[in-house]
Amino acid sequence: MELCIIGSGYVGLVSGACFAEIGHTVVCVDNDQRKVDMLQRGEIPIYEPGLEDLVHRNVAAKRLRFTNSIADGVDHSQVVFIAVPTPPQADGSVDLTYIERVAREIAGVLKPGQYRVVVDKSTVPVKTGEKVDATIRRYNPAAEFDVVSNPEFLREGCAVPDLMSPDRIVIGSASQKATDLMKRLYEPFQSPILVTDVNSAELIKHAANSFLSLKISYINAVSAICEASGADVEMVADGIGTDKRIGRNFLNAGLGYGGSCFPKDVKAFIAIAEELGTPFHLLKEVERINSHQLDRYLKKVREALWVLRDKRIAVWGLTFKPDTDDVRNSVAIDLINRLVAEGAIVTAYDPKGMEKAVEYKLIPPSVKLVSSPLEAVEGAEALLLATEWKEFARQDFAAVKASMHTPLVFDGRNHFNPKTMREMGFVYYGVGRP
Repeated sequence: MELCIIGSGYVGLVSGACFAEIGHTVVCVDNDQRKVDMLQRGEIPIYEPGLEDLVHRNVAAKRLRFTNSIADGVDHSQVVFIAVPTPPQADGSVDLTYIERVAREIAGVLKPGQYRVVVDKSTVPVKTGEKVDATIRRYNPAAEFDVVSNPEFLREGCAVPDLMSPDRIVIGSASQKATDLMKRLYEPFQSPILVTDVNSAELIKHAANSFLSLKISYINAVSAICEASGADVEMVADGIGTDKRIGRNFLNAGLGYGGSCFPKDVKAFIAIAEELGTPFHLLKEVERINSHQLDRYLKKVREALWVLRDKRIAVWGLTFKPDTDDVRNSVAIDLINRLVAEGAIVTAYDPKGMEKAVEYKLIPPSVKLVSSPLEAVEGAEALLLATEWKEFARQDFAAVKASMHTPLVFDGRNHFNPKTMREMGFVYYGVGRP
């Protein structure tokens, strides 16, 4: 099939490359000419394992190309995906400016007799599909199209396998013709397809991400009880996670959730519920627990170091999770800024996130970014682990200890073995662990 994907960010670029990989012909559209130029030169603007090879292979096979022309994309495609940003507004609601703008532009280029399926791939509030439909009809009453909701469930760091082997494919549609086309598009993936109405499909994405956020906040609340009682949150998580009704995934105590999805989607779902007259108090508590988790962690650091001013502190990790260069809404970034605000001298290292942190000006200039984990701990009075990159667990900890001024380790992701660390002479603090 011939596909157009409007928006070449994480979702759009990964989706386009994967659709091309299974045999479709894809044109990715973006209004950022600099990004289009980069992609046309073979440069990938984001780090995602496996993505670069996928893009290069399918560009070479002429199944994937990039342009800034929506008219070009719509004219040559049966299915048009909208994968543009939906940033949060100050009140937590979703800014749909880009969605509305793209809907108008699609309306402006649809030709008579040119049937298209317009797919909302971006994470949007319920009833957005109705507004996209109304917008296209307002600006092009003769247009022949159907609007479908097809939410993405990609995890940064493993987005390629998530798209190539999804748990489920959700198609929200009121048209059998559009549904049939979408089923044909996804047939090579051999994954379960759930067909719903458009509103239900839109709710599924917000409900899913909010539930996963709830699991994280739940185990973080349990971690506080573990610390007060001398229990081990890892053992508790294993004990409840082996129950098939619960599952072990997302029951990992730490600094809390971050990134470009969970914080935004929880706030959006709260705002959606408020707008519909059904307040979601449970999710407000999820947010409160998540925010409090970093406070609890910093309290431990202060109790050990007393005053943070002029203390040399090493931080391992800047990205919100491993295997990505995404530093948006990263708890690690929040941690560093809190340390600097209290006068700490911070040295940090991250395998992929340092360039973006500087580009987006997310950390103060006083933070020293270095080229290795070992360089970061030189003379440090404490090491704070904020992102659980596998690289950090493979370090020579005898050399780490020898480089530090005092061997204090605050493991914000329970990434290290407490017994091993203490046997090596470190004073070790985990989250919810004795």
